[in-house]
Amino acid sequence: MRFFGNKKKTLCEYLIVGLGNPGEKYARTRHNAGFMALDYISGRVGIPIKKLKHMAMVGKGSIGDTSVLLMKPQTYMNNSGEAVADAASYYNIAPENIIVIFDDISLDIGQLRIKRKGSDGGHNGLKSIIQHMGDGFPRIKIGIGAKPHPEYELADYVLSKLTANEYSKISADFDKVFTAIELILNGEIDKAMNNCN
Repeated sequence: MRFFGNKKKTLCEYLIVGLGNPGEKYARTRHNAGFMALDYISGRVGIPIKKLKHMAMVGKGSIGDTSVLLMKPQTYMNNSGEAVADAASYYNIAPENIIVIFDDISLDIGQLRIKRKGSDGGHNGLKSIIQHMGDGFPRIKIGIGAKPHPEYELADYVLSKLTANEYSKISADFDKVFTAIELILNGEIDKAMNNCN
């Protein structure tokens, strides 16, 4: 395991990051699918995400036997990597132990895809994390669907509110996201990918 800070021991084994933008203005927008999924996980495992630390709202606890830090960066999407790098350095968490959950326009609404590592795919939040941490971290993509027509501005689309039907489809998959995280924490990322991809 590579170490990124000066701590002599790891205080947290995994960092689980949901990407989004802070504030009521962005609640239930497509770009906040990662925040929504993390809120579901928070409730599922009883880890409140209420503490402001590492430029993020965080909650520390365990999923099974694994100690985790749940994180919702408050830096706005384009600077998500600053928060992730700060927490990773503090807790000595290597990239392979950072799981990032985010929205993906290349997947249909509610479709999931898991990758062990890879490029940013044009996602600014992911691009920022890669700039700070490299690309060797697992990620869970939540489909938000493609733009309705080519002329539609991408920023306007991803910052638009989900319809009630779209939100229902996306939230219905949060249980699968949680199961995938459990598998990844248990060293079974291949099984997680087989289940979702």
